[in-house]
Amino acid sequence: MKKTRRRIDVNLEELDRVLDGAREAPLSEADHDKLKDTLHALAALLVRERNTEKTSAVVGEQEDSKAEAHADGDTASPPGHGRNGAEAFGGARKVDIKHQKLTHGARCPECGQGNVYGQKEPKVLVRIVGQAPLAATVYSLERLRCGACGQVFTAEEPEGVGPEKYDETAAAMIAQLKYGAGTPFNRLEQLESQLGIPLPAATQWEIVEEAAQVIKPARDELIRQAAQGSVVHNDDTGMRVLMLQRDPKDERTGVFTSGIVSVDQGRKIALYFTGGRHAGENLAEVLKQRSAELPSPIQMCDALSRNVPKLPAGVEILLANCLAHGRRQFVDVAENFPHECRYVLEMLGQVYGHDAEAREQGLTPDERLRLHQQRSRPVMDKLHAWLEAQLSERRTEPNSGLGQAIGYLLRHWQPLTLFLRKAGAPLDNNVAERALKRAVLHRKNALFYRTLHGAQVGDLFMSLIHTCQLCGANSFDYLVELQRHARELAACPADWMPWNYRETLARTAEL
Repeated sequence: MKKTRRRIDVNLEELDRVLDGAREAPLSEADHDKLKDTLHALAALLVRERNTEKTSAVVGEQEDSKAEAHADGDTASPPGHGRNGAEAFGGARKVDIKHQKLTHGARCPECGQGNVYGQKEPKVLVRIVGQAPLAATVYSLERLRCGACGQVFTAEEPEGVGPEKYDETAAAMIAQLKYGAGTPFNRLEQLESQLGIPLPAATQWEIVEEAAQVIKPARDELIRQAAQGSVVHNDDTGMRVLMLQRDPKDERTGVFTSGIVSVDQGRKIALYFTGGRHAGENLAEVLKQRSAELPSPIQMCDALSRNVPKLPAGVEILLANCLAHGRRQFVDVAENFPHECRYVLEMLGQVYGHDAEAREQGLTPDERLRLHQQRSRPVMDKLHAWLEAQLSERRTEPNSGLGQAIGYLLRHWQPLTLFLRKAGAPLDNNVAERALKRAVLHRKNALFYRTLHGAQVGDLFMSLIHTCQLCGANSFDYLVELQRHARELAACPADWMPWNYRETLARTAEL
């Protein structure tokens, strides 16, 4: 029989009274329940708190520090009640409604003396309706037959409706759901069937495969422009491809999806590559298209050797390692070494605080570098001396969890601190890890790709969709316009990037 928990309201004064009374006499049943429920509630709270990597949760202190929030990858919740204003609905259809009785300059019906004029801001109403992800319209074209000659006359199709069953918006929506939201084809098939719009999974695949061939020049141009970036992030996650043909000479068995995010002058490009290659190998292929006149790029990754590309002679990169990975080493052992880990996490929190300040002030890369050199270098130098002393003075066992965390920082100190020597060098690789969440979502929901070709189609759409997200473009609208202007895209793909395709459409409309 399931026990029903009673709610018992307690406060600190009551708990103090119960504990003091326990010294003189056994606990009553009511006091016992109060203590038990309070301890259970506290334990549950601690478990929830431990599920985060915030310094306050790791070391057991309540800290309200902006530096800690940025170091832990946390951001402050926006003020308000969580509802979106009308301006947030950028993709909504806009309808302007004129006043039914009055016009601009008309006599006021209330006082009869003044004239009415338009307000600067109209009253805005938002109406949200539900519909199937893919809707369908059935057109019945009337047919008339001559009773004498037998000639059949059929009504003309409405404007914009042709013989094609699926238009560009269908392909864009299927791709958005599958590769942007992680909805498997079979799951979408079931949903559409329940809503009276049957759409078999095999048909969905044929639609997105055909669309991928049409918009492939856009992805190829993204790769070319990503190769010119000043900072490139990369990382791997495991993937599964059922029918993967390998080179007989290749003894590797792993399959990965590599995520690459290229940053240049604040613009970010996301690329995905699935197959037997590691992130470093895929990055090397991308950098083959880099202009020889450009300076060496900064590469940000974790310390795994497979993330570093093997480049031809004369081509160099400036390697930076992820400070968040080094920090995580101490988060993992904080329970066993709370005092030492608290010191390291608080020192790194100061560095992240300085970086957050640079972003808030809108500093240029050179100004940000000077800020870190003035304020973060003393912190990192002090931390480095403390780390070395822990091992050299035998304060910490090298083979312990803390010793291994310290050894990780010391071994990779130079790439971990590139931000102190090179303008534009990031602190961590979080942008690439966030990009890989899109591939992880696909793996979680769809489990696998059937073929390598299917994986390449997924990589193409993920690259376009996530790049749109990074630059604030509407990915559904973008995929639609790429298909509708396939000929212009093939002729000049640079004009059809997520950040400039709207300007290109405006110029095309003027011609």
